[in-house]
Amino acid sequence: MSSKSYLLGKFWHPDHVMDALRQLRDMGVKAQDVFGPFPIHEIEPLLDIKRTRLTVAAFCYGALGALTAITMISLIYGAIWPMNIGGKPFLPFPDYVPITFEMTVLFAAHGTILTFFIVSEYYPGKKEFLMDDRQTDDVFVIAIDKDKVAASAISDVNGVFTKTGAFEVTEKEV
Repeated sequence: MSSKSYLLGKFWHPDHVMDALRQLRDMGVKAQDVFGPFPIHEIEPLLDIKRTRLTVAAFCYGALGALTAITMISLIYGAIWPMNIGGKPFLPFPDYVPITFEMTVLFAAHGTILTFFIVSEYYPGKKEFLMDDRQTDDVFVIAIDKDKVAASAISDVNGVFTKTGAFEVTEKEV
């Protein structure tokens, strides 16, 4: 397993992070990721984060739940165990609505959560990885993959970090 080398700029304030990311983008340097104690909502365009496809997965799971509910009710009440109660039809479709809704929500919720955990690689016993121990407390960290930056631009990146308010610039081997 090969190791990667990152250049880390550590900031106290999210506005300084945004300034640094804008200057890095103008230089043509792409930040690998930004870590911090809370989310910065305006940061997605600066990191080129694409829209999640989790909503498509949720829709597919919901459709599967609705199809399962309609199939299950139709088979049970129409073929396996038909009952004529008070002259009602064997397959009263308006009566399917509550059960179909509940199965749709059940499948969509559980499927989406399971998909999120699988894609994010969250599982019991996984060892957490922190770029800096203080990133969960009070420090914002910008990580730059050194392999994707020209060797001559490393000093420029260091300059951007210090100019925009980084209190520490370090390298980390992962």
